[in-house]
Amino acid sequence: MATTPTPEEAVERATRAQDQRIETVRVLAQTRQELTNERESADRERAELETRLKERMRDYEAADVKAFNAATAAGWTPEELRKIGFPEPEKKRRARRRSTARPKQQETAQDGTERGASKVTESNEHSGA
Repeated sequence: MATTPTPEEAVERATRAQDQRIETVRVLAQTRQELTNERESADRERAELETRLKERMRDYEAADVKAFNAATAAGWTPEELRKIGFPEPEKKRRARRRSTARPKQQETAQDGTERGASKVTESNEHSGA
């Protein structure tokens, strides 16, 4: 027959059981914090790696443009290089499409005309015309 524990024994047993439960929560909290720290570290590393890779690709792309320009300076035409299997570099091709070269005098004159036209349009809009 089991004996009934004394109050001190009962408290000791309850304390041990509670301490074990608290220990599992402590371990859980610790592992969650480590997981959070590792995720933050991985995010930083990923961002740093992406930055390094982008820089490296810029360097290789710049070298490609330089080599292509050297080939054209040596007398190869872009069409000849394309037939051999070397189309214009991507970065060079994009830059060429974006830029439209026009003399500054024309640009200033056109900007002034456009500004004047937009002022007329704005005043017509405000006056109800």
